[in-house]
Amino acid sequence: MGAADVVPGVSGGTIAFITGIYERLLRAIQSFNTQLLKLLMNGEFRQACAHTDLMFLIPLALGILSALMFFTRVVPLPELIVTHPELVYGLFFGLILASIVVLMLQTRVFSGSNSLWLILGTLIGLALVNLVPVQTPTAVWFIFVCGALAISAMILPGISGSFILLILQKYSYIFSAIGRVDLTVLLPFALGIVCGLMLFSRALNWLLGHFHHQCLATIIGILVGSLWMIWPFQQRLFIVVAGHRKLLGSSPIWPAQLDQTVLFSVALAVAGVLLVAAVHKLARRHSA
Repeated sequence: MGAADVVPGVSGGTIAFITGIYERLLRAIQSFNTQLLKLLMNGEFRQACAHTDLMFLIPLALGILSALMFFTRVVPLPELIVTHPELVYGLFFGLILASIVVLMLQTRVFSGSNSLWLILGTLIGLALVNLVPVQTPTAVWFIFVCGALAISAMILPGISGSFILLILQKYSYIFSAIGRVDLTVLLPFALGIVCGLMLFSRALNWLLGHFHHQCLATIIGILVGSLWMIWPFQQRLFIVVAGHRKLLGSSPIWPAQLDQTVLFSVALAVAGVLLVAAVHKLARRHSA
């Protein structure tokens, strides 16, 4: 999840979904509620830890932070995305493509009306990755909305939170505010993140509980639509934000010639497919 959050167009929610921890993550986020406050106020710390599933959240958070450090300092993914985008996106394309196939085999996406939800999700995914940046205000209420939308996009598989901020033309605005510690911007943004995280995770959890197969079919469809942006060979549009190039949009193309870059990209895509197959086989063996 940490590695995915470094790559524009790929969200940590996508990796959580394809590795099978998505619903558990939503439940863990939802557990930060009034019941937790009551347990803490009564000094029932062991029950509070069990209530929030800390034995799941702590190693997950450590893994995310470790990956963020590793893929920004040791293996600089943000730089590789600019210098060798075909290789980076080739690996993620293979990972997500194979995961979609596995998820389709595990769920009833082609039975009854679920196929319609799959098509709807695909159309939503395509629409989101092809959004055109719009002019937006800098009012406090809109910064709050930006925080809520960005965190909701990070939770939802197939959509990147940073990409949503770029679409809303608030990426540089927010990160400039972070650099100068402008609390008039950061406080409403952080409040929007908290509210969006609490509300959207509950909404998704409710949908998965009441319309499980339809919701899964829609999410898988969004993943299918996101392949448009993750296809390794693109005409990519970057903008410079705070001295760094950030991906704003892209259009898939077919490689003009079969050169070394194409071969390496295909090899990494195949490696991604094999990795998913290996993880899936281990998961089935563990379940058995």
